[in-house]
Amino acid sequence: MTRRQRSLRAFAAALVAALLVTTTAPARASWYEAKSHHFLIYADAGADEIREYAKRLERFDQAVRIARGMGDPALTDAGRLKIYVLRDPDELSRIVGGDGTLGVYVGRASGSYAFVARKKGKGDWDINSDIIFYHEYAHHLMLQNWSAALPTWFVEGFAEFLSTAKLNDDGSVTLGAPLNHRAIGVFASHRDLTLAEMVAGYDRNLTGWQQELVYAHGWLLTHYLTFEPSRKGQLDRYIAGIQKGETALESARAAFGDILKLEDELGRYVKRKQLSGVVIRPETAKLGEVSVRPLSAAEAAVIPARIRSDYGVDPRYSGRVAAQARKLAAPFPADLFAQATLAKAEYDAGNYAAAQTAADRALAANPRYGPALIYKGRALMALAKANPAAADWDAIRGWFVKANQVDTENAEPLMLFYQSFVAAGVRPTDSAVKGLNYALILAPQDNELRLMAIRQLLLDGKAADARRALAPMAFNPHASAVRNNARKIGAAIDGDNAAGAVKLIDDWLKEMKK
Repeated sequence: MTRRQRSLRAFAAALVAALLVTTTAPARASWYEAKSHHFLIYADAGADEIREYAKRLERFDQAVRIARGMGDPALTDAGRLKIYVLRDPDELSRIVGGDGTLGVYVGRASGSYAFVARKKGKGDWDINSDIIFYHEYAHHLMLQNWSAALPTWFVEGFAEFLSTAKLNDDGSVTLGAPLNHRAIGVFASHRDLTLAEMVAGYDRNLTGWQQELVYAHGWLLTHYLTFEPSRKGQLDRYIAGIQKGETALESARAAFGDILKLEDELGRYVKRKQLSGVVIRPETAKLGEVSVRPLSAAEAAVIPARIRSDYGVDPRYSGRVAAQARKLAAPFPADLFAQATLAKAEYDAGNYAAAQTAADRALAANPRYGPALIYKGRALMALAKANPAAADWDAIRGWFVKANQVDTENAEPLMLFYQSFVAAGVRPTDSAVKGLNYALILAPQDNELRLMAIRQLLLDGKAADARRALAPMAFNPHASAVRNNARKIGAAIDGDNAAGAVKLIDDWLKEMKK
């Protein structure tokens, strides 16, 4: 497989399990797609509105990259963050479950997605959909730019630091504005969660209030270490120490010095009348063009099923989503988007023959349509697992090769090409292993992909590399189960028990399939 190299860095995250309902309002005719350098946006809105939204997001993205010195590689559609903008929180809640949800980020080898509900805050002290999006996009940027084990307070503190960004009328962006929507936590004392506990990465049995303090005090410490001249460079030294194998507390003491003194400084800092921010002036010429088009009748018809499918479908409800997709796609048997959406929904429901048929219809419309190539191969591979010895694995892999040729920067076909050898019960080729490793560079947010890469490193006798690749999962800020499982695997690796670590990974991968 051919691959064009580029520099991305790794960190892993997992968010929110799906709770799906089947009732969905018909798609309106006002759906548009906006494509910019970093984003592929679908919104039930007017053309001018979605264009301005994309421009604002690009301005925010460039401001963050300037402030943090991040690179900005060219992206294909596979690397763009796909955003679904829904009309209100109720519409989003019907998809992800839970009342009042304003935004969710989901990252997989098949792509990264943000689901955003429109909501204007009632004032400077109320949360709004922009705050939620900026917070979640911060996680997306961290995944791409930090190949590191990062403690929870910094993961969330940095995200909160970016969440309050202000896009000013003169085209500038202010980063580091006050965290008004968490003011109670920001001004709270460190009595209920000491600074030493927080920087040590303490994460066991936290109360809801302590979790709030991790966000609020994480923001405060990030803000202070960013803008206090006497503390310049300490945050980077703290993170670097953890990567070298120091515990988070050891690294904190080496980087920050006396933790109690730092805690006292934070107490005085938060009482200042005004906390400074930084004003970034993105270059308009570098923001790039935004292309906008209305969705076709077929695309608009199936978009409700596509949104649910892209979010991720709980197995208990996958059959209902497939039935919905079947009904919505039926009037458009020759449309590649509609049939590829149906192929994905049928595959998720375990209807592999139906998925293959839908993929074939999409490929008849466009033989080089990546999603259809992928789901043709996925369906055939799933059917082959019933009798691996009789399967034509070269033909199955051929679909993933074709998908890779369409977009060499898409992690999904690289991952699937590797998986085809595992499914066939044979050793992956060197090309497949190299493809897997590059897939992890492209999509470090996918936990399943990361585990496959770690497993292969262990089988190849590269325990030290496997341990480094595992570290971000051991610090996962959103999922205690991920942290706990990763730490068990890490303990096995540290105990020179590679076979035991592989067994733990295999068990975990099986659990993910349920």
